[in-house]
Amino acid sequence: MSTIIDDLKRGDIPDFIEKIAKDEYMDTKTLISSIISGHIVIARNNLHKKLNPIAIGKGARIKVNANIGTSPTLCDFENEIGKVKAAIDSGADAVMDLSIAGDISCFRKRITDEHNITLGTVPIYEAMIGLDNPEQLTIENFLSVIEKQAKENVDFMTIHAGLLKEHISLAEKRVLGVVSRGGSIIVQWMRGHQRENFLYEHFDDILKVMNKYDITMSLGDGLRPGCTADANDEAQFGELETIAKLVRRCKAANVQVMVEGPGHVPLHLIEENIRKQKELCDGAPFYVLGPLTIDYAAGYDHIAGAIGGAMAAFFGADFLCYVTPAEHLRLPSIDDVKEGVIASKIAAVSVDLARQRPDELDRNRKISIARNDFDWDAQQNLSIDPDKFCRYLEKVKTDKADSSEASPCSMCGEWCAIKRIRKT
Repeated sequence: MSTIIDDLKRGDIPDFIEKIAKDEYMDTKTLISSIISGHIVIARNNLHKKLNPIAIGKGARIKVNANIGTSPTLCDFENEIGKVKAAIDSGADAVMDLSIAGDISCFRKRITDEHNITLGTVPIYEAMIGLDNPEQLTIENFLSVIEKQAKENVDFMTIHAGLLKEHISLAEKRVLGVVSRGGSIIVQWMRGHQRENFLYEHFDDILKVMNKYDITMSLGDGLRPGCTADANDEAQFGELETIAKLVRRCKAANVQVMVEGPGHVPLHLIEENIRKQKELCDGAPFYVLGPLTIDYAAGYDHIAGAIGGAMAAFFGADFLCYVTPAEHLRLPSIDDVKEGVIASKIAAVSVDLARQRPDELDRNRKISIARNDFDWDAQQNLSIDPDKFCRYLEKVKTDKADSSEASPCSMCGEWCAIKRIRKT
């Protein structure tokens, strides 16, 4: 089977391209050109037939990902399926299964059987299951895992191939060192073997599997800053420079690629972070976690992440990985997932509106007209969270002599500016 880039270069246009172009208010030729150049990816495993493909990258609306998955202490797949449903209902465009316990293959099958959402993974997690320590990892084991996950319809995979031996000493200077699970596994492996990162050394072998199934490579940031004091440091940008070289190798192999980013970054450093990635990585789509703009918002990290995500997207990031209120504290609940997705969704659509996307202009205008008309049903339907709108709404009657059905909310009551103006 060929990749989407192979097809497009030959002039064979898949049916879904026209639909995506229409959804994105994009000229089809522009979309095709952007995919071929690597500025847009369509994360779509060629075995994943039930998928509703999406575009991630330049000119497309900002997309949102939700992480789900089990841990050794909490392994309840029914609960995780509930999180998938909550993420989709709240507006997520993709989910990543980060499970590290239980029957993961059965879980992924349920996701792709029951939903048509884009699915991602971090294969090194599954490769570690059953091992006593990272030093036991081998490239043969890792390649078998990504092939297995490919056959499970996984559309994009995080590969931590940019973290090299030379970067370890830079990370040791940090306040918070290495906070990426995948990154810490790679560092342990390199220290134990006193060798270069085996994912970097065998990157061509990984590319062959990605090409075979047309899986999008998501180059992981194993040295993302875990606190604002470490943002934009030598370790982070050193890894990014290696990732930029890997981006070019992906493109040469006709493998779609995006780049993962931080992390914790204060407001004044976000623009530099985005611009540097876009410049070094030839405009490859940028997939960012948050970034969180302060370090002490535990319980409210979804808000800190949404603030950073909005700024990152405004400066050019393309794909926001949500942060939930449970970040740094526990495995997120279904409610945490919902809050995290909605927070990131607000960040995403804020930027889409700033870019004058017709769908966002229309939705914002419609809800404003509905507010002027006291059309509460329309307002609820247009709200980002209709359920919460319904729970919070308190209407009051302000004038018994007024035969109008216009009822303001309890915030202003008879002082409602809109209703007051109507009487003059």
